[in-house]
Amino acid sequence: MTAEPGYSDILYEESDGVATITINRPEKLNALRMVTYEELLDALQRASWNRSIGVIVLTGAGERAFCVGGDTSDSKAERKGRGIIGVPLEQIHQAIRDAPKPVIAKVRGYAIGGGNALCTICDLTIAGESAQFGQVGPKVGSVDPGYGTAYLARIVGEKKAREFWYLCRRYSAAEAESFGLVNAVVADDALDGEVARWCAELLQRSPTALAIAKASFNADSESIRGISQMGFNAVALYYGTEEAREAGRAFREKRAPDFGRT
Repeated sequence: MTAEPGYSDILYEESDGVATITINRPEKLNALRMVTYEELLDALQRASWNRSIGVIVLTGAGERAFCVGGDTSDSKAERKGRGIIGVPLEQIHQAIRDAPKPVIAKVRGYAIGGGNALCTICDLTIAGESAQFGQVGPKVGSVDPGYGTAYLARIVGEKKAREFWYLCRRYSAAEAESFGLVNAVVADDALDGEVARWCAELLQRSPTALAIAKASFNADSESIRGISQMGFNAVALYYGTEEAREAGRAFREKRAPDFGRT
């Protein structure tokens, strides 16, 4: 087993053909801040093009959360890094898609907001019984206008995807499995072993055949890349509005938002 020591917000390990990327901010429910996005992108690209790696596993540290999306303590309108919205979110999504090998989301606890989008985009999602899935974008002044919406609809259907986004409800692991967002659900203490078994099985498959199959699957929904680029440009403008700021303030202050409808 080898570990990459150069990260602050993630853990990266390679072992027996599997690269495991762990978002390591359990005290923040593995919320993503600017440095986390950058490190996650770097790790995904590192694992994707390492020929000794056959499977990538994406997970979160601790028992409470896989990932709850962007850190709400960060001002979205003030992000100044790479990417259309100041963090390389669309690049992370595309890195998962472009990786010529399966990417598995291993989920305990909350997979909410951007965390739910990551599970949507990963090739496979395996969940512990504690997992909860859902969106919060319209509650916090945000939205994922590409894979988190259009591709989610491909997976769970238009009606259920709209329910995800319009109502911002949470769904259990069993519910998520029933409508196709999750491949398998096991007890939390059996999750590591179950994911290891899936990885071992995948490593027995032809890597070239898997890469071709993944590219073929992606080709059918590749138009969503363009939707994502266009949509994130709109979201970047939206983050600067009073409406988005009010949604964020209300969420942090745990009160009903005032959108001036009365």
